Amino acid sequence: MRLVPRTTSRSPRTQQERTETTTAALVDAARGLFAQDGYAATSLDAIAARAGVTKGAVYHHFSGKVELFRAVYAQEQDRLGGLILDAWRRKDDPWEGFEAGCEAFLKASLDPEVQRITQLDAPGAIGWEGMRELENDCFDNLKAGLVAAMDAGRIEKRPVDPLAHLLFGAICEGAMTVARASDQKTAHRETVRELRRMLRSLAVVRA
Repeated sequence: MRLVPRTTSRSPRTQQERTETTTAALVDAARGLFAQDGYAATSLDAIAARAGVTKGAVYHHFSGKVELFRAVYAQEQDRLGGLILDAWRRKDDPWEGFEAGCEAFLKASLDPEVQRITQLDAPGAIGWEGMRELENDCFDNLKAGLVAAMDAGRIEKRPVDPLAHLLFGAICEGAMTVARASDQKTAHRETVRELRRMLRSLAVVRA
C-alpha cells in the first residue's frame, strides 16, 4: 500500500501579523540604507524596493521618512540598551556594573553604522527633543543604575535626577565627539579614560 504523507494545514496570517511583518521589513530595509547612505541620500522609493513592497505600502505604515527614521532610531536605542544592561549584569558590584555599561555604550557607538544613525544623522532628522524622547528607556536605566549604586553604598546618596542628567549628557556628548573625531580610536580611548576618572571620583572609598 502506498502511504500518502499527511499534510498539515497552516492557518492564514492575521492582519496584525501581516502588518507586523511588513513594518519589520520596512524598518530593516530603512536601517540598512540609512546606515549605508545616510538619511538625506536615502529615498522612500529605495526603502520600498529593498523591502520588496510598493511605495504606497510605506505610506500605509509610516507617515513619511521622518517617522521611519524614528522607528529605526528607537530600534537602535533598544539594542544599545540591551548591550548596556548585559554589561551591567556581568558585574557583581553595582557601581562597577554602571561603569561597564557606560563603556559598553561608548564601544558600541564606535560602529560606523551606529554612528551614522544615532550620532551623525539623528540630530538633523528628528532633532534633539525627538532623540531624547526615544532615549527615555536608556535614561531610566541609567537612573536605576545610580539608585542601585546608592542603595549599595557605592556612591553617596543624593538627588538622583540632576546627577543622572549630567552623566547622561556627558556620555552622549562623549559618543558624539568620538563620532566626529578625525582619529576615532584615540578619541574613544581618551573619552573612556576620562569617564572612568569621573565615575571613580564619585565612588565611596571602601575600607
